[in-house]
Amino acid sequence: MKQTPLTNGRLSFYSLKRRPFRAACLILIVTILAFTLSGGSVLTASLENGMNSMSQRLGADLMVVPEGYKADMEEVLLKGDPCHFYFSPTITQQVAQIEGVAQVTAQFFLTSLSESCCSAQVQLIGFDPETDFVIQPWIARTYGSVVENGVLIAGSDIVLESDHTLRLFNCSYPVAAQFEKTATGLDSSVFMNMDTMKSLFVSARKAGINFLAADEPGGSVSSILVKVKKGHDPETVAGLIKSRIPHIDVIVSKSMITGIADNLGSLVGYIRVLSILLWVIAVLVLTAVFSFTINERKKEFAVLRILGATRKRLVRLVLTESLLLSVMGGIAGTAAAAVLVLPFSAYIGERLQLPYLQPDAGVVLGILALSLLLSFVVGPLASIYAAVRISRAETYLTMREGE
Repeated sequence: MKQTPLTNGRLSFYSLKRRPFRAACLILIVTILAFTLSGGSVLTASLENGMNSMSQRLGADLMVVPEGYKADMEEVLLKGDPCHFYFSPTITQQVAQIEGVAQVTAQFFLTSLSESCCSAQVQLIGFDPETDFVIQPWIARTYGSVVENGVLIAGSDIVLESDHTLRLFNCSYPVAAQFEKTATGLDSSVFMNMDTMKSLFVSARKAGINFLAADEPGGSVSSILVKVKKGHDPETVAGLIKSRIPHIDVIVSKSMITGIADNLGSLVGYIRVLSILLWVIAVLVLTAVFSFTINERKKEFAVLRILGATRKRLVRLVLTESLLLSVMGGIAGTAAAAVLVLPFSAYIGERLQLPYLQPDAGVVLGILALSLLLSFVVGPLASIYAAVRISRAETYLTMREGE
């Protein structure tokens, strides 16, 4: 009959199997730790990634909008909520003449109807190719050419038809390219040059589609984007624009990003502090539990010593047992985080109302691997004290205890 050697791993497995409730509780502690570490790390990395993407994509130092529509413009940029607001295009030239202004370009916003495009409203943004310095650099990187009349550029969240077209106001338009994910409201926006916007507007009117506002492309603009000259403070230039042109609001991109970054920094800080505290608590709890259980098993280990087990063998046995617990809990917690956090990144970003852009697969795998490593070491680290103490116990005295 073939005999199976009693290795440390086999002995540890039998020991855990003999006490399923205790083993399950210890595994649960490590599972919670691993879930917090991996899920929290992916969350913080996605928020920081989204913030970096947003700061790179805004492209303008200042944004001038009609008075009272500052919050609406921020909603367009951050969440893509469709909005429409208009003022006179003559303000563009007034802004361009303000000291410290290097470039200006106007945009026109139009909101599609839910029954006209996809399954929800979409923000349509028209830009002027002759003056634009914000949209066209993205297009150049993505499309590699100028946008022709009648052609659209879609955000990453826009669902296209099978023939790579988009239906707007009962007309189909070819989509030249889609932007990569930006974690901003631009992901759910559609871009076109101003001539295309005018053509779309006229076609919609001919089809009997009316708009909430009478303003039309060419006769009005929705926002004016401003690039400030080097050496000039955006806040100061914004103050000059506000003081010299009535009935407008000015958004300073840097200030908006700073405000979001402050909220983001607080959230990320809380998550990191929670992860560190939870890791320390897990070590302390596991240390107490291992010390208690090892004390209960003193005679068991004394028998192993009588049977020939060395002190080092006892230490390795306890460490192996704790490692098995950590491995099972770490894998369970990391897997749970991957299932609950990764597939729902869009929903998480929407609920947080912060820029949320999940890192690429390589970064995510690195985060999960590091979380697994930290989870794996928590058990052995917590059991070192108990393992060393039981290895130093005198076998004879241990066996006589209680007599």
